[in-house]
Amino acid sequence: MSSGPDAAPEYDDTAIRFLEALWGEGYLSPGGPEEVDRVLAGLSLGGKRVLDIGCGSGGITLHLAEAHGAAEVTGFDVELPVIEAARRRGDARGLSSRVRFVQAPPGPLPFADASFDVVFSKDALLHVPDKDALFAEIYRVLVPGGVFAASNWMIGHDGEPSDDMKAYVAAEGLSFSMASPARYRAAMQRAGFRDVVTVDRNPWYREVARGELARLRGPLYETVAAVVGAAYVDKNIKTWEAMQKVLDSGEHRPTHLRGWKPADAER
Repeated sequence: MSSGPDAAPEYDDTAIRFLEALWGEGYLSPGGPEEVDRVLAGLSLGGKRVLDIGCGSGGITLHLAEAHGAAEVTGFDVELPVIEAARRRGDARGLSSRVRFVQAPPGPLPFADASFDVVFSKDALLHVPDKDALFAEIYRVLVPGGVFAASNWMIGHDGEPSDDMKAYVAAEGLSFSMASPARYRAAMQRAGFRDVVTVDRNPWYREVARGELARLRGPLYETVAAVVGAAYVDKNIKTWEAMQKVLDSGEHRPTHLRGWKPADAER
C-alpha cells in the first residue's frame, strides 16, 4: 500500500508476480487460504457482508466468497495495480455478482457507516501509520454486533527498533509502520471494540519463512528469476535473510487480531 495518493505503487506487477510465485496465486502474504481460515476460526461468514482491507491481488477476497459463503465481499486497496489484478481474477472466476474491488487513496474508508457485518484484513494494516484513526474507521463501517478479524505484521515492543529490525525494514523498502500487539489492542479498545484478542503467530511464521528462504535459494530460484529477473530474486533473498533474524529474535511478531463492535453500539 502506498504512502500517499500520488506515490508510486509499492506492489507493482513485478512485486505481484514475485509474491504470488512464493505464496500462491492471488496471495501477497504468507500462509495461503489455510492461514486465512485460521484467522476466521469459529466465525461464520455465511450470508454476511464482508470488507477485506488491503485485499491485494484478490485471492483472499475470492476465498471469503467461495469457501466461506459470504453473501457480498468488497476488496479494498489503495494501490491500482493490485486492484486491476484482483478484478481480472474475479471476472475469470465468475464472481462479479458477489465480489467487487474498490480502490481509493489512503485516508477515511470510502464506505458508509454500518456497511459491513465483518471486516477482515491480512498483513496490510502495518502500512497505516495512525492506528487510532484506522480502527475508528473500521469500527464506523461495522454494523453493531459486527466483528473485526485480521492478521498483521507487528513489532514485539514499542520504542526504538533494534538495528536488525531497522535493517530488515530498510531491505523491504516499503512503508512499514509497525507497532506492538499492545498498541493495536489499545487502539482497538479506544475505538470501542470489546473482547479484543491477540494471538502470537511468530512461532508459526518463523519456521514458514525459513522454508520460503530455502525455496528461494533453491528449487524456486530459476522459475521465479525467469519471471521477474535474477536481480529481483537476489534482492529478496537478502530481504528474507534480514527478516529471518528478527523473526528468530522475536522482534518481528505476526499476530492475529479479533474484536467485536458491541451490539448496542450506535450506528
